[in-house]
Amino acid sequence: MRPAHPYHLVTPSPWPILMSFAVLNLTLGLILWMHRYLNGNIVLFTGLLLVLMCFIFWWRDVIREATFEGRHTLAVQRGLKFGFALFLVSEAMFFFSFFWAFFSF
Repeated sequence: MRPAHPYHLVTPSPWPILMSFAVLNLTLGLILWMHRYLNGNIVLFTGLLLVLMCFIFWWRDVIREATFEGRHTLAVQRGLKFGFALFLVSEAMFFFSFFWAFFSF
């Protein structure tokens, strides 16, 4: 069945919640390692490994959607490019305002 619009509505994915738990584990491991707790480095490297695995598997799914399933139409690609451009502009405005506030005093 063909959708009535050119946009891609993503299917529910387990990666956002798994990534949030992995980042929590990484943060906890970093805190334990900085305070030199016993086995803090193991928790840190486990968190780092989980974050990397989630990152790889999440991007595997995105690449699969784009290439093999063909869900990234021209409208979706335009939206992704426009969203990234807006992100860059917002970051530039943030740093401009930050340095403006820093050098104005």
